[in-house]
Amino acid sequence: MPIKLENVGIAVRDLEATIDFFTDLGLTVMGRDTISGEWADIAVGIDGNHAKIAVLQTPDGQGQLELFEYIAPAEAIETQPTLPNEIGMHRVAFSVDDIDDALEIAAKHGCFPLRGVATYEDVYKLTYLRGPSGIIVMLAQEVKKG
Repeated sequence: MPIKLENVGIAVRDLEATIDFFTDLGLTVMGRDTISGEWADIAVGIDGNHAKIAVLQTPDGQGQLELFEYIAPAEAIETQPTLPNEIGMHRVAFSVDDIDDALEIAAKHGCFPLRGVATYEDVYKLTYLRGPSGIIVMLAQEVKKG
């Protein structure tokens, strides 16, 4: 059976702030909508499901994020952000050409590395940061040799 990843869906506290963060990093808004109705209740498993959504795409056209800001049945339920070693949604990872530039963009949104920037076996410079709504975002830059 062929299978293809369509997107990663993330519930967020503030759709516009999250869109701003990811578009500043280079993703493009592919579409926006408001979803509700019986089909949404069935698909998502929440009665009275009503949410604003946006689909963002990476510049290479291969990855998409679907962001949701719930309007009903109630506002989003706040939970503690996950830690890197907790079970569940872990992180969203992006490769970047210049990690320092990406971190400057993230800092403009109040988002900073959890600890710092590491180098993995002279292959990648990488870091985890806490993005909007507590999303863990990994940024990785391939280290150029020679």
